[in-house]
Amino acid sequence: MAKKDTKKITITQTGSPIRRDKTQRATLVGLGLNKMHRSVTVEATPEVLGQVKKVHHLVSVEEA
Repeated sequence: MAKKDTKKITITQTGSPIRRDKTQRATLVGLGLNKMHRSVTVEATPEVLGQVKKVHHLVSVEEA
């Protein structure tokens, strides 16, 4: 059950997945990103933060 006071973060893709590992490409797709400069707003769960950590060099993160 989700808490009402969960934080939201905005993730923007800033790097290209070309010549990157397949797992990094799949992580971007899992976050809902597939093209440069696209943004998504998601809840800051441990799972999402782990995905962001894996592709931190391809994305920028801001609090929403």
